[in-house]
Amino acid sequence: MKDTLNILDYNRPISRLAIKLNSNGERSVLQGHPWVFENSIIKQNKEGQTGDICIIFRKRDDSVIGIGLLDNSSPIRVKMLHHGGSQKIDDVFFNKAIQRAFKKRESLLKTNTNSYRLLFGENDGFPGLIADVYASVLVVKLYSAIWFPYLRSIIQSLIDISKAETVVLRLSRSLQQSASILKDGQVIYGELENEVVRFVEHGVHFSANVIKGHKTGYFLDHRHNRKRVGELSKGKTVLDVFSYAGGFSVHALANQAKEVTSLDISKQALDIAVENGKLNDFSGKHTTITGDAFEEMEKLIQAKKTFDVVVIDPPSFAKQQSEIPLAKKKYAQLARLGEKLTTRKGLLVLASCSSRVLADSFFDINQQVLKASKRPFKVVLKTQHDTDHPIGFPEGAYLKCGYYRLD
Repeated sequence: MKDTLNILDYNRPISRLAIKLNSNGERSVLQGHPWVFENSIIKQNKEGQTGDICIIFRKRDDSVIGIGLLDNSSPIRVKMLHHGGSQKIDDVFFNKAIQRAFKKRESLLKTNTNSYRLLFGENDGFPGLIADVYASVLVVKLYSAIWFPYLRSIIQSLIDISKAETVVLRLSRSLQQSASILKDGQVIYGELENEVVRFVEHGVHFSANVIKGHKTGYFLDHRHNRKRVGELSKGKTVLDVFSYAGGFSVHALANQAKEVTSLDISKQALDIAVENGKLNDFSGKHTTITGDAFEEMEKLIQAKKTFDVVVIDPPSFAKQQSEIPLAKKKYAQLARLGEKLTTRKGLLVLASCSSRVLADSFFDINQQVLKASKRPFKVVLKTQHDTDHPIGFPEGAYLKCGYYRLD
């Protein structure tokens, strides 16, 4: 087995900085928020480098109220690791945090599932760091350079706790441009015979490209929704819009749906969806439509096509504040199109992963659109993240999904 973790050795000494914040910043830290913005820092005892330890003191009495890491490349200047009094930040601290995160996933791992998110960034105390496990392959994705000084010990702990045999490192676009030795898609531990890794999700077989796939190769957050949709699809016709690698489609097929249509703009993603389907035994028909979701749904409506189950799970429409109004219009449009494509007594499943569009607002949009359609409907269920995506702060809650039984 190849062990190249020494590539992660970091020789620069870590500085400790003393920081004081304005009232808003202090209040945010005291409330347990994981971000300290640059404009809330009013005093810093010396210049620091990204990854240095920041000790935050209360103005009133100089007591320690939190500890974080400095990020000079981000307006979120300090990413918090610990809220409260003094705390030593070392290998033991990170190892304990990873053990706590693993414990939260234990119930999921008692099911027939070997793919899960072990670290969910800020929500597990690791801002800007994601760790996903696919069978025996651990994929660590970094969004901030704050982790470079600590990466070797963190990854060693992740290996020990997850029992991973291979580790792949993924880097955000900004880190790909700034990192010198580390590369996106680099295998830093063990061997990777094939960049497409097979795994199991509630008894259904999938694969993910851990080197070139989006994020870490797959989207694990919808796992319990995919399982539920699969169970509700037996003997049904199903439309999976924005299907990507066929998460909902494959669960529906594995649960013996009569016919499944996967719709996505990426032919490459649809090819993976078809292959994922073939990893399971199914008797139904699987067809694909390549194209813009809005346009293709209009064409299906004009062709008078309807489906027993319609799932619409778009990418984030609001990556910044200014995009929120347009995102809401798009969600309303998708709900309208989905309603027209759902057969009588059918099920419409609408999802959003835009953290800036709050759950109440999203569900309200769906409610208004369905009311305006004049079709009787019942809200069957509203869900959020699966158990391996715990919510630790308000902005950490991005996923919401509504199930609507029409007529």
